[in-house]
Amino acid sequence: MHAALDWLKRGLIALVAIVLLSGCSSYFLADAAVHPWRVVQVPTEATLSDLAFTENADHGWIAGSRNTLLETRDGGETWTIRELALDDQPYTFTSIDFAGNEGWVTGIPSILLHTEDGGQSWEKVPLSEELPGTPFLVTALESKSAEMATDIGAIYRTTDGGRTWKALVQGAVGVVRNMTRSEDGRYVAVSSRGNFYSTWAPGQDEWIPHNRQNSRRLQNMGFDQAGKLWAIARGGQVRFSNSRASDDFTEAVSPEFGSSWGLLDMAFRTKDEVWVTGGGGNLIVSFDGGQTWSKDMAVNDVPSNFYRIIFTGPEKGFVLGQQGTILRYDPSLA
Repeated sequence: MHAALDWLKRGLIALVAIVLLSGCSSYFLADAAVHPWRVVQVPTEATLSDLAFTENADHGWIAGSRNTLLETRDGGETWTIRELALDDQPYTFTSIDFAGNEGWVTGIPSILLHTEDGGQSWEKVPLSEELPGTPFLVTALESKSAEMATDIGAIYRTTDGGRTWKALVQGAVGVVRNMTRSEDGRYVAVSSRGNFYSTWAPGQDEWIPHNRQNSRRLQNMGFDQAGKLWAIARGGQVRFSNSRASDDFTEAVSPEFGSSWGLLDMAFRTKDEVWVTGGGGNLIVSFDGGQTWSKDMAVNDVPSNFYRIIFTGPEKGFVLGQQGTILRYDPSLA
């Protein structure tokens, strides 16, 4: 019996070795040819969630847990903490956005902040106790105008600086894991368990639910620069959309079998250059629209999960993570 088990173990080891040798190029990715990301030191250990800049391209803000708001006036090279006069309730800020110098912040428990002067002063916007869900995602549109979505998929718009709100969708989609809005006002939301995703477009009365592409639960979804969907599933799978349709996806791609199980977010620097973040300092890149992949090993030792990646332009990008982790894209190194 023991001899049979021993031979079985040897056979499994040999099989694994054969797989590794035959497919080593995708089991562990090679180092990228460029290393354009630099760690920015900030005086906080909060988990950072979102970033936005004012009409001044060097003046920006980051929102995070523990009532954290960070401000930069040098394009993101340095950040300082901004203390707000809030109540004793600790908030996790989930979203921040600016249109010119008018900005908005959402958070959990229910809170909505508003500024008209680039963040010199912030006011707390009153919210109805009957609001379905908690403010989760905010998009600044123009003067006095913004859209706010809650964590169960209610979407509202204001045109008077937050004094009144108009519901854009009837009903809700259920508790979501994440939600993204495209430049033209479409939304995609992943259910809290990753079982399915839902889409909504201006003019529709309800969210439209969609089944996931295979048995793997969804982790995150968003839009590329052309307004097409992308998807990240558990197990390190990524998919891209062939068109702007809501369910027209390519076959699944697993960029790196060895460590991609924790892929978390995706962003396009250009139409062909795409970066994907993950747990354990994982940062991978494709320069050909997802056909081939490599890894930025220069940041592999950063002790953080990289939750969010944002490009505000082809030359300005940031990775946000836990314990105050910020990576800044430096175009001079690309």
